[in-house]
Amino acid sequence: MTVTGYGTADPTTPLSPVTFERPDVRPGEVAIEVTHCGVCHSDVHQCHDDWGNTVWPCVPGHEVVGVVTEVGEGVTRFAEGDVVGVGCMVNSCQTCDACRAGEEQYCTGPRGATLTYNGPTVPDGTNTYGGYSTALTVREEFVLQIPDAIDPAEAAPILCAGVTTYAPLKQHKVGKGSKVAVAGIGGLGHMACQLAKALGAEVTALTTSADKVDDIEALGVDDVIVMSDVPTLGEHEAAFDLVLSTIPYPHQVEPYLNLVAHDGVLHFVGNFIPTTVEFMPLLFKRRTIAGSLIGGVAQTQEVLDFCAEHDVRPEIKTIEMDEINEAFQRIMDEAIRFRHVIDMASLKKKADALDATEVDPPVRGLPEDGGDAPDDASDA
Repeated sequence: MTVTGYGTADPTTPLSPVTFERPDVRPGEVAIEVTHCGVCHSDVHQCHDDWGNTVWPCVPGHEVVGVVTEVGEGVTRFAEGDVVGVGCMVNSCQTCDACRAGEEQYCTGPRGATLTYNGPTVPDGTNTYGGYSTALTVREEFVLQIPDAIDPAEAAPILCAGVTTYAPLKQHKVGKGSKVAVAGIGGLGHMACQLAKALGAEVTALTTSADKVDDIEALGVDDVIVMSDVPTLGEHEAAFDLVLSTIPYPHQVEPYLNLVAHDGVLHFVGNFIPTTVEFMPLLFKRRTIAGSLIGGVAQTQEVLDFCAEHDVRPEIKTIEMDEINEAFQRIMDEAIRFRHVIDMASLKKKADALDATEVDPPVRGLPEDGGDAPDDASDA
């Protein structure tokens, strides 16, 4: 089927309409009409090739919500009309230890996890196209049920921002009595604050933007610290069991590390090129620096269900597809609070009239493990 999307062929060209072919549904696959897609800071990084690994052309989008339009032979968990989601992955080998443990994002198969867009984790000529498009096809194992209690537009950011912050909170056993600080209150950080509170923690938000304080307090946090307030930073030295950093750009690490308690953890989920770290603050407090990558499929379903049960929702600004370049600029200017979500009906309505550029279809990649691995990597 012919699909319309928004993408770019190089790091300096704005996103514009493109068309390409999605494959027909095969056994074990689910076809989805995309209704909403969140705009992640990673989309900006990838389109600008900030990490030096972009596979061109790039059609981003990995916070995808839509409606099932068709299921392939053997699919048992989904039916036509279901409201479903797709996060950051569309396939993995499904046979390695990481995949069997439900941590497909750490797949150690020959190709690693197949990302929803930009192909595999190491570019090798394979490409996938993401949720900035009217439709996609995904293996059943990587499709999520959206709870009835969550509006589809609000569900989209949970598929990346939600699970990316929920995973370390669960890893470090955050709960009643935990003292958590969240650094960077944007798309990920505002979800982290709400999730940590719902888990029972005492939560402090760390921000460099004094003008965000009122908005941050509205999230229900216990305290807000502006990082330029040196006396307050001193009062909170070694105060937190966990400092969860969602900051997606290079910054000084030491001010955040100094807030970590003895035997505490500074955990990074923001993807940035690191600066140097002074080891003395680590040694004298036996602190740990850790990091993690999104979450597995089962944990993504878990956080969706958790958000539904505990009334945790992202703060969103709904935009039309043709506003995406302005949205990217607002993200770079830190002028959005807190998550853009594209209403994909705006693209569908205009698809017939768009002067779109045709791009080559993604190359389908075969897992090399054999065994119980799926037929091949679904184009997403």
